[in-house]
Amino acid sequence: MTRLYAGLAAAAVAALLGVSAWYVLLGRFDDAFSQCRQGQIAGGDIGGPFTLVNPAGQTVTDADVLTKPALVYFGYTFCPDVCPFDMSRNAEAVDILEERGFDVTPVFISIDPDRDTPEIMGDYAANLHPKLIALTGSPEQIKVASQTYKTFYKRQPAEDEFYLVDHSTFTYLMLPGIGFVDFFRREATSDQMADAVACFLQASAGTN
Repeated sequence: MTRLYAGLAAAAVAALLGVSAWYVLLGRFDDAFSQCRQGQIAGGDIGGPFTLVNPAGQTVTDADVLTKPALVYFGYTFCPDVCPFDMSRNAEAVDILEERGFDVTPVFISIDPDRDTPEIMGDYAANLHPKLIALTGSPEQIKVASQTYKTFYKRQPAEDEFYLVDHSTFTYLMLPGIGFVDFFRREATSDQMADAVACFLQASAGTN
């Protein structure tokens, strides 16, 4: 009898695992981008509405900004090393994609509203890339945008204006009409990003 119960239990576990595997596989087949993903998070509730300020001092929303495929990054212009490297890589990925016939917009959202005025953001964008959309805003506006993308930032204590800001360093790929599809870590190269983004854009074209 004990062996019978043990056999039934083993069969039940096997059936449960089989059903779970079936759902996982089904989810992958239903996911048109499964072959493209670099990160562990697929879709979800990352990204959404925001209201920020462009270099001209105009209030803009996500609907105004994310009209094309976009690589979105949160940082600050006074960042000494991380942000310049990441944004230069993102800009290079955009150039590689343009050579392949894909139009992708790099977006930089400041998490340092006290120093990153619209004028400074305009200079930053002009010096980095002609396609770059650089946005700032009030502390409240930036907080909402950061929370929408599940990012982190924290200003370090300082007695002068030369403070640093700790922050997350993901780059988010956003597609019009779809939203967030994947993110890129700092370790990703511009070529790797371009390959992945191209995969997403080709896959999205196949779903239309």
